[in-house]
Amino acid sequence: QVHLVESGGGLVQAGDSLRLACAASGRTFSNYFMGWFRQAPGKERELVASLTWSAGTTYYADFVKGRFTISRDNAKNTLYLQMNSLKPEDTAVYYCAARQTYQNKYSYWGQGTQVTVSS
Repeated sequence: QVHLVESGGGLVQAGDSLRLACAASGRTFSNYFMGWFRQAPGKERELVASLTWSAGTTYYADFVKGRFTISRDNAKNTLYLQMNSLKPEDTAVYYCAARQTYQNKYSYWGQGTQVTVSS
């Protein structure tokens, strides 16, 4: 069973940086897509960035391009999201998720970590 645990959220000011981490366990993730999603109050959950674990190919939503970087540490089985130049509109609960490459939907989710950006 895949187990994902996020950490690193917090309260910061606009322009600050945060790095989220997602510790992944339970499987070998070479055939997985890993993603960071977020959900703000009253809004739908949206994909922020994703990465293919084996090749490291990345995807970013337009609203974070140039500010956020997704990466992974194979030795630690950990996914990261480096968030720079944070804006108040980045305030949300951030979730780590995983799916196998043949699946259309993300099957495994972490519990989420709150990121709050004050203006």
